[in-house]
Amino acid sequence: MQTNRPIDGKRLWDSLMNMAEIGATPKGGVRRLALSAVDREGRARFRQWCEALGLKVRVDAMGNMFARRGGRDPSRLPVMFGSHLDSQPSGGKFDGALGVLAGLEVMRTLNDLSLVTEAPLELVNWTDEEGSRFGHSLMGSGVWSGVYDESTVKALRDVEGVSVGEALQSIGAAGPEAARVFPADAYFELHIEQGPILERERKEVGVVTGGQAQVWYEGAILGRDSHAGTTPPSMRRDALVAMAGVIRLVDHTMRARGEDGRGTVGFLQVIPNSTNVVPGEVRFTAEFRHPDEAEIGRIADAFPPEATALVDATGCRMELREKFRIPAQPFDPGCVALVQEAADRLGLSSRRIVSGAGHDAVYVARRVPTAMIFTPCKDGLSHNEEESIMPEEARAGCQVLFEAVVARANRAL
Repeated sequence: MQTNRPIDGKRLWDSLMNMAEIGATPKGGVRRLALSAVDREGRARFRQWCEALGLKVRVDAMGNMFARRGGRDPSRLPVMFGSHLDSQPSGGKFDGALGVLAGLEVMRTLNDLSLVTEAPLELVNWTDEEGSRFGHSLMGSGVWSGVYDESTVKALRDVEGVSVGEALQSIGAAGPEAARVFPADAYFELHIEQGPILERERKEVGVVTGGQAQVWYEGAILGRDSHAGTTPPSMRRDALVAMAGVIRLVDHTMRARGEDGRGTVGFLQVIPNSTNVVPGEVRFTAEFRHPDEAEIGRIADAFPPEATALVDATGCRMELREKFRIPAQPFDPGCVALVQEAADRLGLSSRRIVSGAGHDAVYVARRVPTAMIFTPCKDGLSHNEEESIMPEEARAGCQVLFEAVVARANRAL
């Protein structure tokens, strides 16, 4: 059932570098914000490459793109694989794009071999995995999986007031198909680790067994604008000072849980953001992650009242809303086993690992048997223009993806 034929590592690398030209930044990264004009250009190039292979591309109402390659038995459910092409505002070349373009390389290699799998194949580009523009990550896969309501998500707005629905229409990304789950046999996603473990342990492949639990908040601290030169300490209600206490609390909450703890304030909007005005309002996000779902529950119980008490003590008040809570998500043992078997058969060093980052695979796994493959990245650095992997690392991850997808698509039923 195995081909024992390598994917074309140079072709994969050239595709990665070609896609990285779209939204390229001076520091060597990319800026392809979801549903922007640059994202439209990336989508168009992806479609062009898929259609050149004879793949049938369709798009749903959330802009999720599906490129289908027929199987020998059209009655069988498709094997899906992919990731996303959108990036952080100052993102790297490989976060998300590796999974999409490695999937493209799988399709190209199958064409080279004139190999038809038993089951059909579906290569996916999910819409807005990053969440950097509209403040809601895993947006396309979340709606497709039924985790989020489509109309609610389409009403979300960016900082300039543009809604998701408006952005979809403005770049022509909204397709005619309903954005909802369809029957599929499996889903595989290749991604850079975005952490230091594989590099530190000199492992070539991460066999991902699941994703850790998360809780995300958005909030606002409300004080009072006043003149920076004339307002004495006793009269100040400085929202930014109150925010500093919340940031310290997030950091303390994280560090109290050792190396497994994660806690971040990633977005701040200071209002009015003027040099000589005491800030009267701060809008922010806070998030926590941990492999143990019970630990996330304890954080979710403790953080809101503790943060509220800190803010109240400054004379300000806080509005805090839990945006969403993602439970720990184990991946399918059968799909995980295929990834492990592929790495072993190829002679690649590997280790089992829980994903510290959120990925589309976490939501897809609620509806479809799922597994992920990690490649190392230099210094564990991601969401950064200096994000870097080696061509041989991309090739190894793609080869594992190829083997796992073909094995699943050709399995005996």
